[in-house]
Amino acid sequence: MVLRPVGQRVVVRREEIVVAESSDAIWLMEAGKTLYPPVIYLPKSDLKVELANEERTTHCPLKGDASYFSLPGDEDAKEFAWSYEDPLAFSQPIKGLIAFYRDKVTIEIGG
Repeated sequence: MVLRPVGQRVVVRREEIVVAESSDAIWLMEAGKTLYPPVIYLPKSDLKVELANEERTTHCPLKGDASYFSLPGDEDAKEFAWSYEDPLAFSQPIKGLIAFYRDKVTIEIGG
């Protein structure tokens, strides 16, 4: 797992709604059996809307237990974001950060 700053302003939109905006986003790149596409994580403090906790969790042997979030009032935005509330020791840099499924949001970098 490799983390590096995006170094530019990142805006996350769900249709016309700005969900998050940050200048402190990071890229997370990891490889398992295959190389996974890079994921952008943003500080939860940079969320512009309140998200609802979902009941589902999953476990990653590298990062720990993931919690999932949805956008209230948008049935198509169930489990559209995730975070590691209490990541494993190796993954502590992603504590307090949130990521979004790229097929459910638009992510703008720069500008």
